[in-house]
Amino acid sequence: MDGNGRWAKSRGLPRSMGHRRGVEAVRSAVRAAGEMGIEVLTLFAFSSENWRRPREEVDELLGLLKHFIRRDLADLHKEGVKVRVIGARDNLSADILGLLEEAENLTRNNDRQTLVIAFNYGARDEVARAMRRIAEKFAAGEIPADKLTAECLDQHLDTAGIPDPDLIIRTSGELRLSNFLLWQAAYSEFVFLPCLWPDFDRRAFEEALAQYASRDRRYGGISCDIAI
Repeated sequence: MDGNGRWAKSRGLPRSMGHRRGVEAVRSAVRAAGEMGIEVLTLFAFSSENWRRPREEVDELLGLLKHFIRRDLADLHKEGVKVRVIGARDNLSADILGLLEEAENLTRNNDRQTLVIAFNYGARDEVARAMRRIAEKFAAGEIPADKLTAECLDQHLDTAGIPDPDLIIRTSGELRLSNFLLWQAAYSEFVFLPCLWPDFDRRAFEEALAQYASRDRRYGGISCDIAI
């Protein structure tokens, strides 16, 4: 979800206004995904690198996260949305951690849709943390050498139990993953949209889905329409 700052700058507004409009785009995207039958939606809300931003901007982003959860959690629960949070938690403040856990615990048994929030998330860090957990279990004799497989790593990632993304959308015209779901994106389709995130609406969402629907996903094989 990229482009909040540029959206604000282009209008002569402070970056905080771009982030606030970005939250409205989040609400719109979650609602549209539910209406279009998308079972799992993952939003890259705050990366492990975002802590490097100016303190004032970090505080603004954290405040918006708190506001989103406090304002929207009841509605998400009512709509049958399960909230799942991925990312490192050991360095989070008690109030943020409490809100994230509250969202997960309240919606744990919902099954209409899963909303995955990537918060304090970085894909390299995720893989490193998973490898440490595996190494500890291997050293303790809980995992034998012949079980150190790709499937084993997959089961120890933050996304364990969540299907790999079929489609990854990035806004604002940037053409990179920026440390997002590197392992899980092995066979994902990518759509890069020129619009800035605050302008991302249902029409832009549908445009991305239309591009995805036109792709021929072969997973290393050949297209079924030319197979002999």
